[in-house]
Formats: sequence, structure tokens, C-alpha cells
Amino acid sequence: MKLGLLTACLPWLSLDEVASWAARTEGYEALEVAAWPTGGTHIHHAAHLDVANFSGDDAERVRKLMERHGLTISAVTYCDNNLHGDSKERDRIHQHLRACIDAAATLGVPYVGTFIGRDITRSVDDNIELAERVLPPLLEYAAKRGVRLLAENCPMEGWHPDGYPGNLAYSPELWDWMFDLGGHRSGFLLTYDPSHLPWLGIDPIDALDHALERGMVAHFQAKDIEINQRLRTRYGVFGKTVGRTSPTDVGWWQYRIPGLGNQLDWNCLVDRLYKADYNGAVAVEHEDPVWGGTPDRTRVGLQKAADHLRRFIVPEQPELRNVA
Repeated sequence: MKLGLLTACLPWLSLDEVASWAARTEGYEALEVAAWPTGGTHIHHAAHLDVANFSGDDAERVRKLMERHGLTISAVTYCDNNLHGDSKERDRIHQHLRACIDAAATLGVPYVGTFIGRDITRSVDDNIELAERVLPPLLEYAAKRGVRLLAENCPMEGWHPDGYPGNLAYSPELWDWMFDLGGHRSGFLLTYDPSHLPWLGIDPIDALDHALERGMVAHFQAKDIEINQRLRTRYGVFGKTVGRTSPTDVGWWQYRIPGLGNQLDWNCLVDRLYKADYNGAVAVEHEDPVWGGTPDRTRVGLQKAADHLRRFIVPEQPELRNVA
């Protein structure tokens, strides 16, 4: 396994600067490269690859950059709503996702990370019908280019006005469905992020065992969660309803960097990966409000995350690749 980071938390840096900083200062080995459309302003939507204008020369420059710093690219990531209720917006999202696939194929990167999404005006059953109609062409487009699409299990409750899941990839039941979506085991693989599961009442270890047994886990994101049980009793599982300042202001839980939450056993999670001979990346996804907000605090947060995970992730060495 390689310790990596999702570059989305560093939007003010270029990919060259991210690679230099990660390799020289923090000892990361892999980058999950954020590839949202350029010009965005969302705090976690960086565009470290301009996939809409990505050329062969760009790919060669990126390959040399990674080689110079001893890094690999574990995935190209663009997480948006692939079942958006507005068909024109959905087409735009799919067009950009295909550009991500093209860039990944040119770079020789095997994975593109995304979401399933949801049309919040439709029932879950209607969304499943929509997904089975509009998503297989994306899977086929990727397969023809030697790329697999990954769906992250983030609920995206902020997409729904009442805080219900806005991404139909949040539970093991739905992982089974999306894994078989393309037929012949060519559906979505999983970007497994354990931080999303405790607040949903899903055991992250049991769920990981299930996904590993089915061969779904192609990528792993490392993020922690802190839950305040007393406030959950006050607000309920869907979070506060009066005085909510943003869709993510649920009031009783928040994301933390690995090691600073109170729900996840990172020793056990990483051990499960080793036991299953997982050889992909463990990529830190930094969305910690305590160690975020400014460039300096974000860098410190990434350092803290690396320091914690390095206790469990063995630096890649040939003689340790088959550790179980």
C-alpha cells in the first residue's frame, strides 16, 4: 500500500507545488488528483488537472513531474452528481467525467473516482431506473480506454434539502447494486471512505470486510469522524433543522483527520486491507474544520494525518508486498 492524499484540499497550489510539498515535506507516496472544472470556487473542488484541455504534452509533463518526486497517481477524481435532475446539467457533468477518463487513460492511471448521485425529485426506485439507463454508457466509455470508474460511498446529504442521502452509493446494499450495474462484473468499483459510515449506523469494519470479499475496493480514502452522542439525541440522525447555517451543519458530527475522530480504529482498518492483500493507495481526504480553513493549518492537518497513518501503513518495500 502507498500513503497518498486527495489534492482537493490544496486548491491554491498547482500540481507541481502539491507534488513537491507532499514528497519533500510529508513523505506521501501517491496523489489522488482532483480534476473538477477550472474556475470553480468550492473549497474542496480543485482543478489540478485541466482535463478539458489535456494534451499529450500535458501528460508527458505530469509523468515527468511524478517521476521527479517519486510519486504515483492513484486516481483522477471528479465527484459530481451523475444523476442530476436537470438533463442539461447532467450532460455537462458526464462530458467532464469523460474528459477525466480520457486524461486518466493518457496518463496510464487505472481509476477515475466519482459519485453515483441522485435526482432528489425522484424516489430511490426511480433513481435506480435512471441510473441503469444513463450510467452504463459511461462505464463502457471508460472500459474501452482501460479505465475503471469508482464510486465513493459519501452520502452527500448536503445535496438533499432535508439531509437525506443525495448519492446512491452510501450503503453495502447499494455497493452490490452498482458493482453489478454494467453486467459481467464491469460496473462501478468502490472508493471506500470509512468516515461516512458511523453516522449512518453502519459498522465500518464489517462493511469493509464485505466489500473486500466481493473484490469491490479499488481505492481507499482516509478521513475520520467525531460524533457527539448527546447532540445526536437532541437533533436526531438527520441533524438540526432550526438554525442550520449550511447543508453540512448537522450539529452532532463532523469530519476529522485520521486519528482525531472518536469512531474509527485505523489499526484495524489498515490491518483488514493488508489481510486482503489490498495493494492500492490509502489517500488522506482532508475535510477537518479544526485543521483546515487556511493554507498553514491545512498543511499541519495533512502532516498530522500522515504521522498517524504511518504507524500502520508500511512504506512500500518489495519484501513486504505480500504481508497478510
